[in-house]
Amino acid sequence: MDPLIIVATPNTCWLKPGVEYPKTPAAIAKEARLCLKNGAAVLHQHAEGQWTEVIRAVRASCEIIFQSGMSSLEIKDRMDCFKEQSDMLSIILNHHDEAFAEVECLKLHSKQELERYAKLCTKYHVAPEFEVWHAGSIWNLNYLIGKKLLRPPYITTLFFGWPGGTWSPPTVEEYLYRRRLLPPGCAVTVSIMHADQMKILTAAILEGDHVRVGTEDYCYTRAGKLAKTHELVDEIASIARSLGRPIASVKQARKILGLNRR
Repeated sequence: MDPLIIVATPNTCWLKPGVEYPKTPAAIAKEARLCLKNGAAVLHQHAEGQWTEVIRAVRASCEIIFQSGMSSLEIKDRMDCFKEQSDMLSIILNHHDEAFAEVECLKLHSKQELERYAKLCTKYHVAPEFEVWHAGSIWNLNYLIGKKLLRPPYITTLFFGWPGGTWSPPTVEEYLYRRRLLPPGCAVTVSIMHADQMKILTAAILEGDHVRVGTEDYCYTRAGKLAKTHELVDEIASIARSLGRPIASVKQARKILGLNRR
């Protein structure tokens, strides 16, 4: 199987908003370097509304792959990500219906919006990273493939345990079920917002998929200790190595995700 790609998410902790995380371009770039050193090949960022400054700061600091998050934003508010040619852009394949500790996110995303995203990604040479929250997300992914707006590998992230109307059970059974529904040619990462995170991450490592960890997803270690994102990266990298799965370098991750051709 391919080496394991670790995606780091040093962003706001939706479950525990008081958790500290880097907010300035310089602080984000420093955390990116630490995550890369500990085994992460991809940085998933919210950038605190400073897309241009953060993308440039991270790229000047290290070679980590930059993934622009905040898929709840409207396209007009994400154009800086395209103009700076972010390596990847997160795109939710269904509506947002999330209920966090201090905020609720309710936003519809039409097939027309998804089509526009796909066309913009092609125009600006940015790889779309599709958020898959339930089986209906996969229907929309197949719709875009059928319209010939995408080409493999289809970069996808499966979400489990995130609270709200798009919640799905954080279980290995749900992971394996949804994984089987995906079309051929997907590069799959899993994200879990639940105390049972490690059960699913371990299953994904053994199945040949990839993992996402950080303060945004779940801010605790296996021992229940509050941790920074680079510490969580180090923990999952250690687990993967103990299971015999090597960690992907940035160069290897770019090849697996099809980023080199862009």
